[in-house]
Parts: sequence; C-alpha cells; structure tokens
Amino acid sequence: MSKSGQTAKNVRSMKSDLRIELLGTSFSIAAEENPVYLERILNNYRLALESTQNSTGLRDPLKIAILTGFLLCDEIQRIFSREVAEHEAEARETEQIALNLIARIDEVLSYDP
Repeated sequence: MSKSGQTAKNVRSMKSDLRIELLGTSFSIAAEENPVYLERILNNYRLALESTQNSTGLRDPLKIAILTGFLLCDEIQRIFSREVAEHEAEARETEQIALNLIARIDEVLSYDP
C-alpha cells in the first residue's frame, strides 16, 4: 500500500472523543469520525432538542429526548420517501424516452421508399 493510502487509512481509524452535555446529562463518547463532523451532529441535535422543548413546552429530559428522536426519524423517513418518489419519476421518464427512441428506430428501420 502506498504511503498516502496508509496515511488515509490511519486517519480514518483514529478515534475522536466527543463530550456530550445535553438535558442535564454529560458523558463522553469515542467514535471513528472527524471531530468537526461529530460537533456538527451534536449541534444539530442540540438545536432539535431546543426546538422540541420550545414547541411542546415539555421539561422532562427523557420525554424531550424521546420526542426529538421520534421527530428526527419522521424527518428522515419523509426525506427518504421523497427521494424514492423522485427516483421513480426519473425512472418513468427514462423509460418513456427509451420507448420513444425504440419506436423512432423501428420507424426508420421499417421505412421503405
């Protein structure tokens, strides 16, 4: 393996520590991810927790965490469903274009002057 390939492998396998302090609880985790990415994810979750708390008025940390997780799963499902629908629409359009091309080719091949 080249030296740059080995270096990239070592960077990916390095563990990053992340300190999580949310809803009155704090702990650290170690993950094989870029620390900047982990901080971005934590910040997004923090914002989601605040949004849930502000919109529902809940104060129980466990309920806030559970509801936020549920809402985030809902958002993921909606995004996934939208992507599937877009993919299916693209597939139908591609199929229609292919059928039109086949029809035109058949027309040209069967042309007899």
